[in-house]
Amino acid sequence: MQISSRFTIAIHVLTCVVVLDGQMPMNSETIAGSVGVNPVVVRNIFRQLKKADLIVVQRGGNGGVKLARDAKDITLFDVYQAVDAVADGKLFHFHENPNAACPVGRNIHHVMDGRLREIQEAMEQQMARLTLADIIADTEAFIGKENKTA
Repeated sequence: MQISSRFTIAIHVLTCVVVLDGQMPMNSETIAGSVGVNPVVVRNIFRQLKKADLIVVQRGGNGGVKLARDAKDITLFDVYQAVDAVADGKLFHFHENPNAACPVGRNIHHVMDGRLREIQEAMEQQMARLTLADIIADTEAFIGKENKTA
């Protein structure tokens, strides 16, 4: 089980868009430098975030990327959904062929499926409570601490 790194990359991208705005161009090349990935990866994330109406991409001399709405109105769950962080919407992928001749194999799906669904729903509910504004505030606080010690 693993959530795709697209989710954390997207959070990083969106945080850069706000925190670094006005300090550097908000384009795939400069943001990719912060994330530590190829600019193509960032452009693909841009495409997904734009499709989900989380960002606006402006072309041209003063172009760049901006949030489509206030950071407090963008939840981590919005981002998670936008970048298809898990295959088929399922966080857990159960092995396909448990042995029906075995009493455990025959019943393991009945025992686990609902529990795994509950775990995923709890995670998604927590993501829906956290906003991009929370991430930005914490990031800016850490940057502030670095500046005080430097």
